[in-house]
Formats: sequence, C-alpha cells, structure tokens
Amino acid sequence: MELKDRIAVVTGGANGIGLAIARAYLEEGARHVVLADVDRGRLDAAATELGERAEGHVVDVSAAEGVEALVADVEDRLGPIDVFVSNAGIGTGAGVEATEETWDRIWRINVLAHVHAARAVLPSMLARGEGYLVSTASAAGLLGQIGDLPYSVTKHAAVAVAEWLAITYGDRGILVSCLCPQGVRTDMIASAGSSAVDTVVAQGVIEPADAAAAVVAAMRDERFLILPHPEVATYYERRATDLDRWLAGMRRLQARILDALPEGGPADP
Repeated sequence: MELKDRIAVVTGGANGIGLAIARAYLEEGARHVVLADVDRGRLDAAATELGERAEGHVVDVSAAEGVEALVADVEDRLGPIDVFVSNAGIGTGAGVEATEETWDRIWRINVLAHVHAARAVLPSMLARGEGYLVSTASAAGLLGQIGDLPYSVTKHAAVAVAEWLAITYGDRGILVSCLCPQGVRTDMIASAGSSAVDTVVAQGVIEPADAAAAVVAAMRDERFLILPHPEVATYYERRATDLDRWLAGMRRLQARILDALPEGGPADP
C-alpha cells in the first residue's frame, strides 16, 4: 500500500515509535493522521509539531468504548480509515510476582487494544474491500523478554492476534503487518535504567525513525513481519529449530544483564 492521500490512526502516537510512524506517514503524503494517546500534553505538542494534517485525540485504548468512539468520530469527520496502527504498549519489569492488577492492565493495553481496534475498523474496511492493520508487538513477541514476564506473554499474544487477523481477513482485502523490533530509543528503554540500557545498546538500539521507516517499507511491500533488526529473523529461526539451545543462550544473556545491574537489583520472588 502506498500512503499518499490515506487517512491513518496511530495509537500511542504522542511520542516514540508512534509519533515517528505518524511523521513518516505524513512525509509519504498521507492526507490526515490522527494521533491517539492518554497524555494530553504530549499529544497536543505532537499534533502541533506535525502540522495541520495531524490531530490528537485523548483515548484510553484499554477500553473498547474509547476506541470505538475514536473510530466513529474519525470516520464521521474525515472519511474511512485506511490504516489503523495499534502501537500503544506498556511494560512492567515484573516476574511471577506481578499482581492481578498488573496483569489486567498490561493485557488490556498490549493485547485487547489490538482486538478493540480491529473490531472497530473492520466493518468499514470489509465493506470497502480494503484496509491496513499495523500492530506494534516486539521481538519479545517472537523470542521472549528477560525480566518482564507480563510483557513477554502479552507481546506473544499481540503477534498471535495479528497472525489471526491476517489469516482470517487476508483474502478479503485486509492487509496486516506486525512490527517486532528489539531495542528502540524510547521512554520504555530509558526507564529500564542505564545498566540495562547499556546491555541492550551493545545489541543495537535504533531510533524511532528507523522503526518507522521499516514500517513504511513493509507496507509498500505488503509484508506481514516487520523486523527493523534483521538479526531477529535468525534468532527466531534458531528458536524454532533448536529450542533447548536457544533457551541456554537466553540464560547466558540473562546472566550478562544481571551482572550489569547494581546491587539490590531484581530478587527472587
């Protein structure tokens, strides 16, 4: 799909990958880009930065009614949504000790938000016989996330949702892509702490603009899996062909990360 004259919605659009995707879409000639986020201050600043072809909406994507209202408003005022990017996501830094409340929140944002989006935009897209759904998951959704059990589980689920949508609606004109980067220089990386960041940097942290460029290229080619870090494909293949060896490698990586943490880092539950 070419983005010229298209209408797009990007959740988690006030900063990071979402803002970079919105900027890239506008550079590709999108007619209008709607940013959705819970952070009003950042949202207004982002929309102002992007100019008159962009606007911001305060939306809590964990609630189906919020996403439904967003889609209805955009379609009523601007026309059919050509591209919906489900990009909003959170981490927890928790393991098996994560509370029920933590699990509920991350499940709603990292998984159900993708379902809410599809449920809201698919009727119009299917009626027209075209549309594009883009999901931001993570390399963690293909491989796993050391130190964050809820994030790892929900990102695997986000990939599964995208795969299901591609299988179910791919022959009815609906295109689906799933973005699975490793480290991207966003607030989530920064909040992990300098030692953890240094470990990830050694593996190649990219800028949000790099992830956005990969999204645009994949959409042009109509590819499902978007890997801004090409090495993830190799890791994914190794995981599939020799899981025990891959698990051993992940344990070695975990040991490196734990060694980099200051005393008083994560403890056993």
